[in-house]
Amino acid sequence: MAVKIRLKRFGRKHRAFWRINAVDSRSPRDGKVIEELGYYDPITKDAAKRVVVNKARVEHWLKVGAQPSETVAALLVNATDSNPPAVS
Repeated sequence: MAVKIRLKRFGRKHRAFWRINAVDSRSPRDGKVIEELGYYDPITKDAAKRVVVNKARVEHWLKVGAQPSETVAALLVNATDSNPPAVS
């Protein structure tokens, strides 16, 4: 099974909201996902909240051979971590 990291569309007309997911490459865009990794909200004014992902899980999927789509690869560059490491 080839795994891809790609977007799944939610929201309404003119107010799109995207979830970043690990999916089987053969499934449709809005089909069944293996794991939800984060989200992308292009309309949010706060740049820190625009792309939020669980970086540990994204790294795991990339290590086991998942291929990000071009759009997701560009979004991951500016992504914020949804659960940053604890500071003692």
